[in-house]
Amino acid sequence: MRRRRFLGQAATAAAILAGKDIIPIPGSRSGDDAAQQEPIPWYRRAKRWGQTNITEMDPGQYDLAWWRSHWKKTRVEGIIVNAGGIVAYYPSQVPLHRQAQYLGGRDLFGDICRAAHEDGLAVMARMDSNRAHEELYRAHPGWFAVDALGEPYKAGDLWVTCINGPYYGEHIPAILSEIAELYHPEGFTDNSWSGLGRDSICYCENCKKSFRDKTGLDLPASVNWEDPAYRRWLRWSYGRRIEIWELNNRITKRAGGPHCVWSGMNSGSISDQARTLRDFKEICRRADIIMLDNQARSDSGGFQSNAFTGKLTHGLLGWDKLAPESMAMYQNGRPTFRVAAKPLPEARMWMIEGVAGGIQPWWHYVGAYHEDRRIYRTAAPFFSWHAANERYLVNRRPAATVGVVWSQHNVDFYGRDDAETLVNLPMRGVTQALIRARVPFMAVHADHITRDASQLSALVLPDVGILTRDQADALRRFAAGGGGILASGATSLFDEWGDPLPDYGLADLFAVHATDPNTPGLRQSRVRQANDTRHTYLRLTPELGGSLDGPHNAKEPAAVGTRHPVLKGLEETDIISFGGMLGPLNVDPGAETVLTFIPEFPVYPPETAWMRVPRTQIPGLVLHTGQGGGRIAFMPADIDRQYGRYNLPDHGTLISNLVRWVSKENIPLVVEGRGLVDCHVYHQQDTVILHIVNLTSAGTWRQPVDEFIPIGPLKFSVKLPGQGPVRSLRYLVTGEILKASAVDGWCNFTVRSIVDHEVVVIG
Repeated sequence: MRRRRFLGQAATAAAILAGKDIIPIPGSRSGDDAAQQEPIPWYRRAKRWGQTNITEMDPGQYDLAWWRSHWKKTRVEGIIVNAGGIVAYYPSQVPLHRQAQYLGGRDLFGDICRAAHEDGLAVMARMDSNRAHEELYRAHPGWFAVDALGEPYKAGDLWVTCINGPYYGEHIPAILSEIAELYHPEGFTDNSWSGLGRDSICYCENCKKSFRDKTGLDLPASVNWEDPAYRRWLRWSYGRRIEIWELNNRITKRAGGPHCVWSGMNSGSISDQARTLRDFKEICRRADIIMLDNQARSDSGGFQSNAFTGKLTHGLLGWDKLAPESMAMYQNGRPTFRVAAKPLPEARMWMIEGVAGGIQPWWHYVGAYHEDRRIYRTAAPFFSWHAANERYLVNRRPAATVGVVWSQHNVDFYGRDDAETLVNLPMRGVTQALIRARVPFMAVHADHITRDASQLSALVLPDVGILTRDQADALRRFAAGGGGILASGATSLFDEWGDPLPDYGLADLFAVHATDPNTPGLRQSRVRQANDTRHTYLRLTPELGGSLDGPHNAKEPAAVGTRHPVLKGLEETDIISFGGMLGPLNVDPGAETVLTFIPEFPVYPPETAWMRVPRTQIPGLVLHTGQGGGRIAFMPADIDRQYGRYNLPDHGTLISNLVRWVSKENIPLVVEGRGLVDCHVYHQQDTVILHIVNLTSAGTWRQPVDEFIPIGPLKFSVKLPGQGPVRSLRYLVTGEILKASAVDGWCNFTVRSIVDHEVVVIG
């Protein structure tokens, strides 16, 4: 009787959740009858999430009444609840679906799901479908992954399942169907859905047959980027994960209704997506909602990396969809302490930066009982603020005019096993330089250059070694239309498999040509150079030392001419530190070389530290203006990588100067004042939204932060999208409402103090 009553209540609650609100159909007028309106599905409405990641110990100690009060206190609209996969938290009837050790006959998932539905919350049933216990392995060894010797892959005491076998094709679909039919959750997510990563090849019979049927080849003998079979295996593996995404969505929608979506968790790091063989662009193209498993920062990436994750994700997903992110309330990263509270400022800043980049907050605890009660105090204040101001935090579009170009294919085949060095570091250097310079930017997939070009004045390509022909043509069209381009390092120097080309694919655009085509081991050489800091420099031209105060010598050239504006701020030096290596390039006539390479010379002992070759003609930065008026800067010197690694101010200054030059100063924001702030500008109908995050703290580059350091005042000028009147400024953190005015299309105002963040609504 209890079970029938629960099922009825769950079905009713799910139906209510599916159509609680309505939105106008595009093209309809406000006030049209209900036939012209559609319900908003839950995955467009649930903007705050919570997850108690249940352990096998929790069924006997789960205090449901307390957790319901916590849901209410934190204003969540959806929860993620452990359901099945490795272990079941309900009395499953699927054969060999192991129940949690201390479940004791309790239907814990059902109890939580019913309570959440009674409270009007959406429920995502959490799966973990990558591994299994011994009894399932013994019963069905053919469902599991094996290495080249036929030995099963294991993770601790669990056996790793094969993504091409019946475990994913039959067992998991049976569990999904059972949960959907019994409990009517709004959707499903999965902590570990994509099987083995690219460094572990499965040689089971299912994989052998499937790969041979698809490609006509045997499985690759090892991880070998030069092996055509391994390259084909990578693409085949990516395709299989997309098949799993589509299969699971067919299952859940058939069993749970058209809005019962399956959305396996995805990383906020493209390198992680590449390692786990998940094509983020294709996943986002299919997704109704993206659940991000990206719980905390690294010291190198900082809090700002979370805003970048949001911008990158929405660049693929669209800005009208939601992308909640699991945000740990416990101390994770290095080190990880699962049941101890993370310092409140550290956890709060991660949430703030995520929301600034368009992410929806999702508190996450491991276990349902904690002796460190501080862990429960962090989420509520920020979630309450988010609930009060949510209308300005979703359904908005970036107003940035600078795009940073990336592609997962470049991470795979140019980055290969060294993506952190070859891809991530230059990307980090560019984004850090733009943040430091208060230049708003967006992430642009290389396949979307044409789509996004209309709002952009400049594109930055931080060592994007691989560009397809279509991507390169899109860049040419962008430049021909007057758009500016800054590219660095080996951009366009490799083919689709990561093999070196005879010349830059965009040599015509960059006005430079490689002099040593098809160099054997070029990629490996770049990795070695990037990982081995050299005592090298770059010379600025023209040299000005002869006109500056200081000692002089006979070899010093006279100061003649003026410097290019990209060298602004470096007037008192003729050199800047470099740290990398450069080879000769041929530069086209008409292009201007403003930096040249100074080769390595000794560091120790100090008596030997003098330049053996103080001047060369090896270009470090080449500038020119194309026929369409687009400004082009090509920087063979990997200044972006060096800045990502060492944070030297001269490098950041040069990058930001270059971006301003190629964009023709078409930047929608000007900021005056001290402090490290990350600024995001959005448009929402006739409203402009400026989200400012204060990154100034003692723990900016080393976690955790344990206190906030207020900054201010800061003066802002924000470019307005139209010529209409500006009525007011609303400060969503301090609560101030001020009068506003526009001068020549710009709104000027001051923020007196920022503790952790401020959101200014101009409307």
